[in-house]
Amino acid sequence: MRKLYFLFFICFLFPFLTFSISPEEEEEAMEDTLSTMLYLDSLENSFKYQTGLVKIKDYATIKVPAGFKFLDAEQSIYVLHSLWGNPEDPTILGLLFPEDMGPMHPDSWAISVEYSEEGHIDDDDAEDIDYDELLTEMKKDAESANPGRVQGGYEPIHLIGWAAKPYYDAENKKLHWAKEIQFGDSATGVNTLNYNIRILGRKGYLMLNAIGGMSQLGAINKDIDKVLASVEFTEGYKYSDFNPEMDKVAAYGIGGLVAGKVLAKVGFFGILAKFGKVIILGIGAALTFIWKFFTGRRKNKVDELPENNGQPNLS
Repeated sequence: MRKLYFLFFICFLFPFLTFSISPEEEEEAMEDTLSTMLYLDSLENSFKYQTGLVKIKDYATIKVPAGFKFLDAEQSIYVLHSLWGNPEDPTILGLLFPEDMGPMHPDSWAISVEYSEEGHIDDDDAEDIDYDELLTEMKKDAESANPGRVQGGYEPIHLIGWAAKPYYDAENKKLHWAKEIQFGDSATGVNTLNYNIRILGRKGYLMLNAIGGMSQLGAINKDIDKVLASVEFTEGYKYSDFNPEMDKVAAYGIGGLVAGKVLAKVGFFGILAKFGKVIILGIGAALTFIWKFFTGRRKNKVDELPENNGQPNLS
C-alpha cells in the first residue's frame, strides 16, 4: 500500500518533467509540494491514539499490544474512506497501527477491527479440513467471479496462494490465515497481502484484517501472537456462553470462514477489493495531480482540501 504515491511523483519524478515549464512554475510547484508535505504531517499529528485496555462496544476488549496504538471507530472510518479512498464502511470499530507509523506514513500498515453477528460458528469441522483442497476451490471461485468484476469496472482478482496456512487454536477459539492476492493482470498486477484473524464468540466473531503489502508479512507474522492475545470477548459474549436454546447457529463452519463464504452478500473477495483498490486510487490521484499541473487547470489548493481542513470531526 502506498497512500502517498502522488508525493513520490512530484518529489522524485519532478526533475524529469520540469523541462517544459518556466522557472516561476517550477518554483510554484515545489512550494505546493512542500505545503502538501507539511499539511500531511499536520494531519498525521491530529489523530488521537489509545493504548492500554480499550473497550469495543459492549462485547469485547482489546489490550493494545506493546508496539501498537489504536485508532477509534470514527477516526478509522475517516482514514479508510476520506484518506485512503475506500467505500465508507460504518462497521469498522477501529484500526491498530504500529506505534512508529500512522495512516500517512508511506510504509504504513494496519489491522482493522470489525464484528460480525452471523451466528455461532460450529467448529466441529476444524480438524477435518484439507486446506490445500480448499485453496484450489477458492481459486476457482475467484476466477469465476472475475468476468463480473471486470464488467463492473473493477480489476480482476487472482488468488495466488497461502501466505500463511490457516491455523485454528481450538482452545482459545481463534483462527488466522493469510492469502497472497493479485489485483489486475499478470503483466501489470499488484500483489497484496490479505491477513485474516477471526475470534469466535457466542453470537458471531470479531474480524481482524491486516491491510498491507507482501513486504509486511514478516512484520505481521512477528507480532501476530501479541495481536491474537490482545483481543477477547467480554463475559456473556464468549464462545462458551453459547446457549443453543436462544442463539442462532451460523450456516457455515471454520472452512466457510476461511473460504470467504461470509462475503457472499457483497460478492466473493468484495471486502478485499476495497483495500486493494487503494493502490490503484493512489496512482490515479498522482496522475490527476500532474495532469492538472501541466495543463494549467489546477484549483486553488485550499479548495482541494477536505472539509474541516482535512480533520475528522471529533466532536
